[in-house]
Amino acid sequence: MTQTIATKTRRRGGGRAARIAQQQASTGNDAVHGGLPGGRYRPLSQADMVAIHRAALTVLERTGLADPFPELLDLVLPKGAVLNDHNRLCFPRALTEDLLSNAAREYYVHARGERAGKDDMHCTAQSVYFANSGTAVTTFDAQTKSYRPSTLCDIYDFTRLVDKLDNIHMLGATVLATDVTDDFTHDMNMVYAMLSASQKPACLAFRSRSHIPHAIRMFDLASGGEGKFLKKPSVVFGGCPIVSPLRIGRENMEILIDTAKLGLTVDLAVPPQAGATAPATLAGTLVQAVAETLACVAIANLITPGCPVSFAAWPFITDLRSGSFTGGSGEQALIGAAAVQMGNFYGLPTSVGAGMTDAKLTDAQYGLEKALTFSLAAHAGANRVCEFGGMLGSLMGCSFESMVIDDEAGGMILRSLRGIEVTDETMAVDVIHKCAIDPGHFLGNPHTLSFMNSEFVYPQLMDRERTDTWEGEGKVDLLQRAQDKAQDILGVHFPNYFGAEDARVREEFPIVVKTEQMRGNRS
Repeated sequence: MTQTIATKTRRRGGGRAARIAQQQASTGNDAVHGGLPGGRYRPLSQADMVAIHRAALTVLERTGLADPFPELLDLVLPKGAVLNDHNRLCFPRALTEDLLSNAAREYYVHARGERAGKDDMHCTAQSVYFANSGTAVTTFDAQTKSYRPSTLCDIYDFTRLVDKLDNIHMLGATVLATDVTDDFTHDMNMVYAMLSASQKPACLAFRSRSHIPHAIRMFDLASGGEGKFLKKPSVVFGGCPIVSPLRIGRENMEILIDTAKLGLTVDLAVPPQAGATAPATLAGTLVQAVAETLACVAIANLITPGCPVSFAAWPFITDLRSGSFTGGSGEQALIGAAAVQMGNFYGLPTSVGAGMTDAKLTDAQYGLEKALTFSLAAHAGANRVCEFGGMLGSLMGCSFESMVIDDEAGGMILRSLRGIEVTDETMAVDVIHKCAIDPGHFLGNPHTLSFMNSEFVYPQLMDRERTDTWEGEGKVDLLQRAQDKAQDILGVHFPNYFGAEDARVREEFPIVVKTEQMRGNRS
C-alpha cells in the first residue's frame, strides 16, 4: 500500500464521526440506483437531429473511411459497403438506415459472484449508469499535491476502492500500469488486478486482438468455469477503432471485428476534437462524430447482424488558443449531451466521456466542471457516463480522493435525475393540514419518517454542519474528508474474488502483482 493510503495524518473529531456512524446505522440510501431514466435535457431540436443525421449519412456515403485493410473489406464489401474513387470505405445511405433499423436496442453486462443479478447493468437508451475509464498515466498524491507515474498496484487499489462505492456502477481501467511494459503481460495483469478487486460489470480495452482469447479464459476463471463468461458476459470490449478525421485505426478495428464475431458487446469511443481533428463548429464536430460512430455500428452489424453496440460518440473540445484538449468546458458539456441525444435519436445504448476536468486539484474549478459535465450527460440520457470517477488534469491523472468525491456527487446527480414523483401520497394534502394546525412542524410525523430514506440522499463528505461546529472540529476541508474515507476503505478492503482459482490463474498467466502486495504490503 502506498504511503498516502496507509498513513493516517490526522485524528478526526469524534463528534462528526459519531454522527456519521449514527446516520449510516439509522438511514440507508434507498433514494437512487443505477439505471434511472434520463433524456429530459435536449440541447437539439427534432429538426436539428434530423439535419445532423442526414449530414452524417452524406459523409458516410460520399467521404467514407480511409485506410481500410483487406480483412475488413472482405467482411463488409460483399454485404453492401463500397470503395469510392479515393479508396475509402463508404456506406450507402440505404444500407446504413437498414442496419440502424435492425440494430440491437439493449444488452446486459452482468455482475459476478454475490453481485450477480442485483448489480447487472441493463443497457438501453436513456437508462443512466456511471462508469469508470480513463487509463491516466499518473496518480495524484494528496500528501504532496503532486502526480507520480501510475502502477499496476494502483489499478488494483482504484478498483477495490470502487468495489465499495455504490454510485459507480461499472469498472474501467482508470490508470495505466506504467511499470508493466510488455503488451501481453500488461493486458493480462490489468484484467487480473480488476477482476480480483471487484465483481462489478467492467469495460476493458486491449492492446492486441491476440489477447482476447486469453482474456476470455481469465474471465471464465473469474466467472465459475469454462464457458461461463460467454453465457453471461460481465465485460465489454472497448477501444477507439476510428482515428479522426475518418480514418480506420487498424489495431482497435481488429478488436471490434473479433468482438462482433463472438457476438459480444462492441464498445468503443469515437473522439474527434473540435478545431483539431474535426471542424471548429460544434455542429460540424457533431456531424463527424455521428458519422464515425455510425460507421462502427454499421461494421459490427455487417459482421454479425443485431450485434450489441454502444453508440459511443465522444466529441472533444480544443482550446484553440493553445491547441490543447479541454475536458471541463461548457462546450464539452454541451456537445457531449448532444452526442448522447443523437444516440437516443437512434434508440441505441450510448456512452460519453464526462467529468474530464482540467483542474489539477479538487478545487472550485474541479467542482464546477465536474458538476456541469456529469449533470448534462446524465440528464441527456447517457446510458453510460464514462470517465466518471477520479479523473483530474484533462485525463492525465487519477485520484483516490477524487474517486470518493465523484461517487458522492453521483448520488446527488442520480437524485436530480429521478425527479419528483407526484401522487396523492407525496403531495401530502392531509399531512399539511394536520401538521400546520398542530404541532406546526413535520419533524417526527409518520409521513416524514416513512419517506426519510426514499426521498433524500444523505451525503457523508459534503459538509452540512453549522459554521461554528465546523470551526470547532478543526475546519476540515473536502479533500481531507475524502482522503479519510479513501484510507478507511483501502486500509481494510483487500479482496481477491478469484478465490480458489487464483493459483490456477497464476500458473497460466504471467501475473506480476504479488499476493502480499494485494494484502497491503508494498515495501
